Amino acid sequence: MGPPPSYSGLFALAFAAVLLASLAACGTVSKLQGPKDGASSEIEARNVRPDDPLARPTQVGWTSARATRCGFVFSPQQLRANYLAAESAYGHTPLQMQKIEKAYDYTRESVLETINDDSRYCNKERLDAIRADLNRYLAGNYSPTARMAR
Repeated sequence: MGPPPSYSGLFALAFAAVLLASLAACGTVSKLQGPKDGASSEIEARNVRPDDPLARPTQVGWTSARATRCGFVFSPQQLRANYLAAESAYGHTPLQMQKIEKAYDYTRESVLETINDDSRYCNKERLDAIRADLNRYLAGNYSPTARMAR
């Protein structure tokens, strides 16, 4: 039989095992959390993929923020209520509805914050794109095809 293991060697092995487990858990936690809910900037909202499950709330929230910034006459609260009612009619679970609401609200607030101080934001091309999207959403068509006008 060989000599008994030293306590410092056991400690080093235990520390390495704990470190390895914690690093593995970091990846697991991020996988469980899933993708970020909503867009934190206009660039993210503009580039959301149509097949993303949060594309609709992200783009409707984005359009609401842009329309508010550019002075369109509409009720952002009514647009939100109508949109969420439409999503609810699709039969989403309460948990899914929470994610949809969070994505909408987060995107609207974040985008409004990032574009609010840009005095050149509301150019003709953007106004035309916003008008088309806003009118479509106000008519109840929430397909994730917001115009990409810059």
